[in-house]
Amino acid sequence: MNASVKLIELVLPATVGLKSEVPEEHPSAQILGTQRLGSGVVVDPAGLVLTVNYVVLGAHSVEVTLLDDTAVEGKVVAQDFASGVAIVEISTAGLPAGLSALKVSPSADLHVGQETFIVAAAGENKRRANDGAITSVGPFDAYWEYSLERAITTTAMNPGLGGAPLLDSLGRVVGIVSLDLGEVGRFTMAIPMDPYLEHRDELLRHGRRVTRPSRAWVGFYCYAFREHVVIAGVLPGAPGEQAGLKAGDVVLAVDGERITGRHELYDTLWKHRAGAPIQFRVFRNNQIAEVTVLSGDAEEFFA
Repeated sequence: MNASVKLIELVLPATVGLKSEVPEEHPSAQILGTQRLGSGVVVDPAGLVLTVNYVVLGAHSVEVTLLDDTAVEGKVVAQDFASGVAIVEISTAGLPAGLSALKVSPSADLHVGQETFIVAAAGENKRRANDGAITSVGPFDAYWEYSLERAITTTAMNPGLGGAPLLDSLGRVVGIVSLDLGEVGRFTMAIPMDPYLEHRDELLRHGRRVTRPSRAWVGFYCYAFREHVVIAGVLPGAPGEQAGLKAGDVVLAVDGERITGRHELYDTLWKHRAGAPIQFRVFRNNQIAEVTVLSGDAEEFFA
């Protein structure tokens, strides 16, 4: 570990463990389960905790465990589906020592090669740390209709549960750990803090980003293969399944625009507002099929 022991000791009290309980009937339960464990970080001594959205998506209760093993009830007060971060609020009443909080820093000054470290919650409310260097700050897309214009990838391997803070050499939160990539030189992807910093007041006031226009959502998983995008699966009950998209379909075009990559596919979809019909041309069973999907809204589907 290049991060000093003193620095790690300074940030440790602001890290928390999360345990979410999600009803079986919630659409996310079939993907992520009904009991989820995660990490989080206190960013406001008044009781605001940042984590990754999939840890608390659909949760009817969230237990937040502090470093000293104190367990308090948390409430999901905001979810940013575009970036993938969520805000959990806990009460400071009954906490005689108050809460330690860390400063949040934007990504503008981050650069390739910069040292970072992760402090994550692990089993039995332990904390584990790992460090590394930033390998990129740029576009990123994932298999579930998700992309970021700026994402942070680092050689620091996530030593614990998702939602942990990615920290710089000053102990500032520069990202929230989202995915374990397992790629050479790119072990972890973190969501930068810019969306939170830019939309914090809006998120806390409305629970979501109301100023962001709705965007079409189909509800599929996909991967890129030889300049094509292949549908790996469709979410039960989502617009894609209802319209007849199937696992194994190769997406040739959307609304007449040829599709050669995943980021291109998402950009084409998101030109439409939620509710708009979208025409897919797919290759299936050695023939071309046309499938019209009446798009939905992911925020409403997972509400």
